[in-house]
Amino acid sequence: MSSDMQVFKLPDLGEGLTEAELVNWLVAVGDEIVVDQPIAEVETAKSMVEVPSPYAGTVAELHGEAGQTLDVGKPLISIARAGSAASSPAAAPVPAPAGSVDPSPVSSGLDVSSAVEAAAETYRTEEKAGSGNVLIGYGTPGGATGGRTRPRKASASVVASAVAEPAAVPEMEPAVAGTRIPGKLSAVISPLVRKMARDHGVSLDAIEGSGASGLIMRRDVEAVIASPSVAAVPSAAAIPAAPVSAPVSAGAVDSRTGLSVSARTPVRGVRKAVAANMTRSRSEIPEATVWVDVDATALLEMRAELKKRAPHDTPGLLAFIARFVTAGLKKYPALNTRFETAGDGSQEIVGFEGINLGFAAQTDRGLVVPSVRNAHQLSARELDAEIRRLTAVARDGKATPTELGSGTFTLNNYGVFGVDGSAAIINYPEVAMLGVGRIINKPWVVNGELAVRKVTELTLAFDHRVCDGETAAGFLRYVADAIENPGGALADM
Repeated sequence: MSSDMQVFKLPDLGEGLTEAELVNWLVAVGDEIVVDQPIAEVETAKSMVEVPSPYAGTVAELHGEAGQTLDVGKPLISIARAGSAASSPAAAPVPAPAGSVDPSPVSSGLDVSSAVEAAAETYRTEEKAGSGNVLIGYGTPGGATGGRTRPRKASASVVASAVAEPAAVPEMEPAVAGTRIPGKLSAVISPLVRKMARDHGVSLDAIEGSGASGLIMRRDVEAVIASPSVAAVPSAAAIPAAPVSAPVSAGAVDSRTGLSVSARTPVRGVRKAVAANMTRSRSEIPEATVWVDVDATALLEMRAELKKRAPHDTPGLLAFIARFVTAGLKKYPALNTRFETAGDGSQEIVGFEGINLGFAAQTDRGLVVPSVRNAHQLSARELDAEIRRLTAVARDGKATPTELGSGTFTLNNYGVFGVDGSAAIINYPEVAMLGVGRIINKPWVVNGELAVRKVTELTLAFDHRVCDGETAAGFLRYVADAIENPGGALADM
């Protein structure tokens, strides 16, 4: 393939996926594009993602059509380098003196020598660090040893000094030309760093980069994420929902039943992810289930009183139950863990210094589980606000992979569907899920007398490898007691 043609392959979008559905092209053949310009919208297993380009130049070919499922690692788009013969056939290349750099500007910056390309390749270690799943680049399937098929074109911000001594500093970081201006995204070269900041609500304006000339590096964003307070970034523009494809009629006769096949619907997107996750959960987790009926009358009465005082600022019932759950997980931390098996067969239970509370949300794309990060630090009112926010972004298809894949325990309110209980499947790789059924009038004995009370059923599915029934029952009873006596429970939280 010509050196003037740059082929960008569909990257692993940070979820460990093997494919994604192409929803919409944001560019067309012949368009001039710049580095980091969104080129396509794709639907991953649980969210819509805009894919930015790591190259600048002229769009030469689009490898796929809207609605097509593309494999990770396969060509997504071909881009001719700006000023190349591929993009401008009439332009004749001007040979440069040996050892020099062509100073002519192009749309993406400078046409630099292979030495500067090597410097940019060294910088790519910034994106390869971590789990090996990167947003822009070619992924790191083998960990640190994974590589790309060809070097990436260097950014215009790489200083020319890198040409003179290409191998002098093996861990060099490219500098930003001139003095870094706070608040300018040009001081962030890595798309992965930008994505990490967006996912964790970090404002790049407030970060002073530790790289050369103030370049913001991965470690700078990680340091802010680890700090107690994080500046929020503006919300992203709304991403349109993917069109739902009509089932394809087969028109054939099924050999087993003798009936005509009315439709064949591909399993993909959210449904495919859910199917894989549920299958893995059922095959790997030896779950057990305990349940209990709970008198929720006192909780409903308490909320009704609060609603009289603040009609528009009263948390929902799920938020109160979520607050009881986080308190219960502090008391019974075994249910807020993860069971891991290493490659050598050794096993361990991983505990966490905090709780990311997931909750099941039904959307047009299927069931998703966004999670409230650090839920143990939030009040019932704060939990209510975050649950409402995450529900909205999940239903709009705008939830990030971090919001959908970072839970440590799941709360499932299937009572909204009018059912009492469920033999729930644990949300792998978590180890437990608490289900809440509908609240209905039932006869109940109160102080030795029969009364009509508001009763719900709590069901806990748990991984029997991490704890025994005593622990599971203790947690379930703790949450049940808190619902039956919310005033006393809140006094101790």
